[in-house]
Amino acid sequence: MQTITTVSELRSTLAKARDKRVGFVPTMGYLHDGHMALIEASRARCDLTVVSIFVNPTQFGPTEDLSAYPRDFLRDEKLCREAGVAIVFAPDAREVYPAQFETFLEPGELAKSLCGAFRPGHFRGVATVVCKLFNMVQPDIAFFGQKDFQQCAVVRRMVVDLNLPIEIVTVPTVREPDRLAMSSRNRYLNKEERQRALAISRGLFAAEAEFRAGERQCEKLIAIARQHLDEVDRLQYIEIVDSDTLEPALSPLRHPAALCAAAYVGSTRLIDNLILRPETNAEYAIKL
Repeated sequence: MQTITTVSELRSTLAKARDKRVGFVPTMGYLHDGHMALIEASRARCDLTVVSIFVNPTQFGPTEDLSAYPRDFLRDEKLCREAGVAIVFAPDAREVYPAQFETFLEPGELAKSLCGAFRPGHFRGVATVVCKLFNMVQPDIAFFGQKDFQQCAVVRRMVVDLNLPIEIVTVPTVREPDRLAMSSRNRYLNKEERQRALAISRGLFAAEAEFRAGERQCEKLIAIARQHLDEVDRLQYIEIVDSDTLEPALSPLRHPAALCAAAYVGSTRLIDNLILRPETNAEYAIKL
């Protein structure tokens, strides 16, 4: 495995492997089993896997946790090596955003609801850094986790709108044994908060159970989820949206929809979602 920190070295190295299918897993580090699932998916479909580790400052708001975001590069590097990653790309902020950088990518309507309504500028930063990383790596396939559902939608739209020759694959959310969605931010939770955080997935899965039993009214499904969310400190949203447009889903549900939630437990903001697919109980695969 190679660890590379500059764009020039990355391009030089990848130029020697252009006859191979390149898979790309963009991360902000502090890797967990969710990231490992993305790497595994890439290795199953690609000849060479690149993992980027970069805590992107432009997607954090002024009061958010950029300085406190968990970092452990040596641990991440070891995990990547053991997982069979070919290249770890770990640029610093000056390499990604050189002096006098001023060109940003502005996403559209997909970025305005859900998390976008509470984190102004977040998806502008996400779209910009992902586009830059795509240009740096030039992968054939890029892998993202379903937990970041809105991010996946924004990235898929960007790839289509900008004619980027990259396939986007969304990998199902990886969960702890008690169903808490894996996240690097889970480490912020103390023992008591960790238990209360389970209210989020508990509410989503309760609503999904009713959906599988035949309930198709969005308002009722949301109300069922809300019954379990009293334990969080601040609920930002619990919504059912169309899986493609992210617009509020219409009742009765006849098309794939995403049940999405964001809440604070203590000072930690957590997100989660489940896909509701009326046509079948089979897992919904998100594709371009």
